[in-house]
Amino acid sequence: MRELLDAVAAGELSPADAEARLRGYATTGAGRFDAARRERSGVPEAILASEKTAADVAALAATAIETTGRAIVTRADRDQVAAVRDRLDAVAPAATLAHHPAARTLVAHAPTFDPPRLDATVAIATGGTADRGPATEASLIAREMGARIRLIEDVGVASLARTVDAADRLRDADVVIVAAGREGALPTVIAGLIDSPVIGLPIAAGYGRGGEGEAALDGLLQSCTALSVVNVDAGFTAGVQAGLIARSIDAARGA
Repeated sequence: MRELLDAVAAGELSPADAEARLRGYATTGAGRFDAARRERSGVPEAILASEKTAADVAALAATAIETTGRAIVTRADRDQVAAVRDRLDAVAPAATLAHHPAARTLVAHAPTFDPPRLDATVAIATGGTADRGPATEASLIAREMGARIRLIEDVGVASLARTVDAADRLRDADVVIVAAGREGALPTVIAGLIDSPVIGLPIAAGYGRGGEGEAALDGLLQSCTALSVVNVDAGFTAGVQAGLIARSIDAARGA
């Protein structure tokens, strides 16, 4: 503890960084940032932008960069993205920032951030263009956890030949996330074709009875093939689950 206090006194360590090392979280006016989540659980901490002001999101992103070297912001709107850019330009101008509009996700890295690398591949399969947003969010999170990413788009069961044609690429992956809306048949079909773990990601695409992802979620929960299911549009959760499986595979290969 004395070393931390001396570093703060010397200006070598910020109070937020010192608090994060001592308690595992940093306290800001916008809330507490869980700086130890990755070390504790293997899951990177992310800032959910929904229901937060642009200033709060920007403050939390700056704290994330300061304490962990990385900021992940999900479900961000245009004003929140702009506020994060402005804040990081002021406090961490050397940080790299990538905004992914389809996924409404922003990822920033400090120059000193050392991203994890896993010897494992996560495939992301989508039924069609409407599935791209949550699927992209899932791929970003799995990549931030260190997995190699393989994106296989537009293989929906409306033309089953497309699904079958993608089977070999899906079989080569260690874990597969399958995003589908409407009736959610695609994850069930793929789980019956391959021997890798499948995570079904129901998408809020569709209309009428069972629209907004309800039919897709119900169908996946009732699947006769073995797969895991996350909530509607829960790309972050699907990416985390795939990343944790990839971590276990990487550890087994390195043993």
